Amino acid sequence: MSKAGRLVVLVSGSGTNLQALLDASADPAYGAEVVAVGADRDGIEGLARATRAGVPTFVEKLGDHPTRGEWDEAIAARISSYEPDLVVSAGFMKILGAPTLEAHTVLNTHPALLPSFPGAHGVRDALAHGVKVTGCTVMLADAGVDSGPIVAQEAVPVLPGDDEAVLHERIKVVERRLLVEIVGRMAREGWTVSGRTVRIGKETGEESK
Repeated sequence: MSKAGRLVVLVSGSGTNLQALLDASADPAYGAEVVAVGADRDGIEGLARATRAGVPTFVEKLGDHPTRGEWDEAIAARISSYEPDLVVSAGFMKILGAPTLEAHTVLNTHPALLPSFPGAHGVRDALAHGVKVTGCTVMLADAGVDSGPIVAQEAVPVLPGDDEAVLHERIKVVERRLLVEIVGRMAREGWTVSGRTVRIGKETGEESK
């Protein structure tokens, strides 16, 4: 079997998406392994999950650096030291800067069907708009807010009586499954990006990353 794809996962909270990736990567057939977990704060469950799994961790706090640019450089250097094939932003609450985005492919998730309802309140905004269907998106991160090329999406119905917490929890279940599926496929099959189109798998005449 070819070597597993190397994943660096970034977290800011409980790390439920991280746990799903750790569980999936326990199977050698998955094709990817989490080689490090990074965070922007101490004392979070996401780091504890990594420690319990025997995965190295690092913390790079924004407040420890005089400027945002220096933090961007520092976290990029920490990520690069693990030589990842793919970086996964799994509930990471900071926008990554050019040093990381130019050096690595970064995968992110959002609890809405982009380009609708970007930003920090995607579930709340979808409910307020009265949509009957929402969902989750897996996309490549870029310099904007939830504006990168879309890799995969899955719909989740809005049910009568849903509030933000109930709907968000139902979306999270789908989001974890979709993220695990897409990360595994990208690790096993490779991917190509042409403009805003992301294709998983090698294509004739194109070089897979």
